[in-house]
Amino acid sequence: MTLPSDTSSQRVLVTGHRGFTGRYVVDALQAAGYIVHGLTVDPANLDAESIDLLDRTAVASAVAASKPHAVIHLAAIAFVAHGDTDQMYRTNVVGTRYLLDALASLEERPKAVLLASSANIYGNSDVEVLDESVAPQPANDYAVSKLAMEYMARLWADRLPIILTRPFNYTGIGQSPQFLLPKIVSHFQRGERVIELGNIDVARDFQDVRFVADAYVRLLSSTEKAAGLAINLCSGVSVSLTEVIRMMEQIAGYTIEVRVNPAFVRGNEVARLTGDNRRLASVIGPLAIIPLQTTLQWMYEHKDASH
Repeated sequence: MTLPSDTSSQRVLVTGHRGFTGRYVVDALQAAGYIVHGLTVDPANLDAESIDLLDRTAVASAVAASKPHAVIHLAAIAFVAHGDTDQMYRTNVVGTRYLLDALASLEERPKAVLLASSANIYGNSDVEVLDESVAPQPANDYAVSKLAMEYMARLWADRLPIILTRPFNYTGIGQSPQFLLPKIVSHFQRGERVIELGNIDVARDFQDVRFVADAYVRLLSSTEKAAGLAINLCSGVSVSLTEVIRMMEQIAGYTIEVRVNPAFVRGNEVARLTGDNRRLASVIGPLAIIPLQTTLQWMYEHKDASH
């Protein structure tokens, strides 16, 4: 079931290849020698017109044209506060089903199908460190849509070698400023003296997008161990937004006034998410965790950079 060690002829289909995560995954795959295809009208051309996951016929055609040896499925609506819940559920669940249906219909099925779920499915758990056995308690529509996707995907487990990944929060250059850490970094880049945030006491297991991309690529060559599993992608350390502000003050060399804006305080906010990464390490080997301050410094120093 594992992909051959010679990656030079191995085609990996990446959905969402133009997204924040996708661009880093494409880079990591190409650096490892894989041939990268996108979910486009011409899969071999990453600049071609993208296919809508909810266009079942187009998805089937693109998959048939690609004939992938492996798949990394990233395409999703990933912003928790996204306003269109109907679109969120359809894209994250139905769109994924169309993709799996197309892959299972191939004469030669892929040897690895990695699906990006989310650690948000754990919700407001009483468990201090979350491993994959913790019962899901999704606290928002995004988390529910991802958990529903996981359950749906298991219906295909007898036909496809599915790896479910549950990344915790991650960031890096190129992430939209609608996400918290890029918002905080951009305030310091502009030298602003005041920032409005929601609940600054929430703590997250933040990690670097480059670590996540590397883990995805390494999982492709570990399918025999990973297939059928749900696997956390995390650093194992949680940091509060207050601590993030302090790190940025140290990096930028000045202090900022934090004002709590009630409009930014989410209902059913998950107070703390800290992951257990032992299963990931047991599958792919030693983890090269990038410290959060290193990631923030990288983002801060690339003021005008876009990946």
